[in-house]
Amino acid sequence: MKSNTLWYWAIVASLAGFLFGFDTAVISGADKPIQGLWQHSDLFHGFFIMSMALWGTVLGAMFGGIPCDKFGRKKTLIWIGLLFMVSALGSALAFDPYSFSFFRFIGGLGVGASSVAVPTYISEISPADRRGRLVILYQFSLVLGILIAYVSNFLLAGIGDQAWRWMLGVEAIPAAAYLLMIFGVAESPRWLVLMKKDESGAKDVIQRLGIAGAPEEAIAAIKESDSEQSKGSILTSRFRKPVVLAFLVAFFNQLSGINFVIYYAPRIFESAGLGASTALLSTAGIGLINLLFTMLGIYLIDKAGRKKLLIIGSVGYILSLAMVSRVFLLEAFGGFEVPVYLFVFIASHAIGQGAIIWVFISEIFPNHVRANGQAFGSSVHWVFAALITLLMPYVLAKFNGGPIFAFFAGMMVLQLIFALFFMPETKGKSLEALEKEMVK
Repeated sequence: MKSNTLWYWAIVASLAGFLFGFDTAVISGADKPIQGLWQHSDLFHGFFIMSMALWGTVLGAMFGGIPCDKFGRKKTLIWIGLLFMVSALGSALAFDPYSFSFFRFIGGLGVGASSVAVPTYISEISPADRRGRLVILYQFSLVLGILIAYVSNFLLAGIGDQAWRWMLGVEAIPAAAYLLMIFGVAESPRWLVLMKKDESGAKDVIQRLGIAGAPEEAIAAIKESDSEQSKGSILTSRFRKPVVLAFLVAFFNQLSGINFVIYYAPRIFESAGLGASTALLSTAGIGLINLLFTMLGIYLIDKAGRKKLLIIGSVGYILSLAMVSRVFLLEAFGGFEVPVYLFVFIASHAIGQGAIIWVFISEIFPNHVRANGQAFGSSVHWVFAALITLLMPYVLAKFNGGPIFAFFAGMMVLQLIFALFFMPETKGKSLEALEKEMVK
């Protein structure tokens, strides 16, 4: 029963990832209809329509650690649900590109804050031997949200000129369900001990979770980490190692081109010679592959470890991106060749970066600065995501996919070097034990 409680709380918290994924991918179906409706330039479209949510995400990620520490992980998760609901309804009812951008920005705040609060919360309620597969539930929910968004877009595409409003508005339904359930989870015991100084409340949560050993032992281990060395700004020299690791993992995640593919998949497929409806269906295939290989990542992350999965993913990235680049450079479009290579790319991401990023960043920072460390890593991730999404309509107007995918392949060669020679393994170690390794 207690194990069921742990899984239930982790699953409910991870549903913010479903809203994250749905919100991120649903715009792909509204991309071209909105540009046709409001008749704006590529740069205007890239900034105000396609990337505005990501600029909200950047701010949500940058400052998401503040409410997590001040008000608690649970209250922050509740506010995230409210942001998603307001964004969904407002975007669907928008009357011009500026009101649309505002409500997409609101949703972006929810996405950014969720990428801080959810991994932080789940990592803090999880035992070391199951932490990987529990935190990765966030990524699983994320890719499930992406898949459902793609399928929803495909199903709603034929209902009229304003179909994009329905595509965006249906997100309010899962947002309402998430809000109802999140009230039933408990607060993080580590936050209760270190931030609220509520040991009795933490003891109750630990007992309900069924964590091995006496609750007093778990609380003692948490309190032992409460030292001056574990406090302060993450920009001080003693936190240099986790900061550099978080930066590189988040940087390489986006320089793989993953958000470029997710946001502009229909355009990529159409430029490779597929019809509009076939392009949308192939985009749904991306969501399905992402989901299946994320499930494989859940199985492997606590067995193979974070480092090995990133190495495997890096090799897959390099091969698939290089082949897509070759097809575009030679203009050797042959039916479903590009979709197949992109499916391999998505599988590589799901089992590599997609599986490890939120887990790894949530593990490497000390208890006292975990939320701020997660906020830093998430901010790096989202700044580069926003820049790529902003610039891509312009870049796609100037270049075909050849040089674009070649650039991403080159960046993945650098990621492979990082994974092989610089990335530490974190599987199976308690957060307090990892703190001693990361902060000297």
